[in-house]
Amino acid sequence: MGQASLAAGMDKARLRTAILEKLQTELETITRAALTSRDEATHEESKPENQYDMHAQEAAYLAEGQARLAAELNETLALYNALQLPAWATTAPVSIGAVVTLESAQRTARYFMGPRSGGMELTVDGLEITVVTPASPLGRQLLGAKLNAVVQLPGRGGSVAYRVVNVE
Repeated sequence: MGQASLAAGMDKARLRTAILEKLQTELETITRAALTSRDEATHEESKPENQYDMHAQEAAYLAEGQARLAAELNETLALYNALQLPAWATTAPVSIGAVVTLESAQRTARYFMGPRSGGMELTVDGLEITVVTPASPLGRQLLGAKLNAVVQLPGRGGSVAYRVVNVE
């Protein structure tokens, strides 16, 4: 894929909306699961029948973990809502908020450098985008990279060199 096909640009506001929608759906699912686990832990039928019956305690642990995950998702939603999405100068290094297009001889891939939720895959405006964070191996390579930089990604039979062909 050449530069001409990349000129259209990525609508980052639409990308953020897609990320927020996916996070909100995940939050709703986790919240429902936490409430169900809590109800199960506190239900009268969950009272232990003997000292070895751990059903209620297990449900309580599960509810606690799900509540913690829901709190983390709320924090992530707040981070993405507050995230600045400036237009990128072609000479600027990659940082949080950048959409980076990588190209190898066989493949083109697009990544959004986000503050959290690395690994999330989205399709926006017909383009597949994967969220990476600075803590990930790829994110560490991309952070601070500029146009035409080369990064290594694992591939079948070893690593594959990708060139940064666009930063938005």
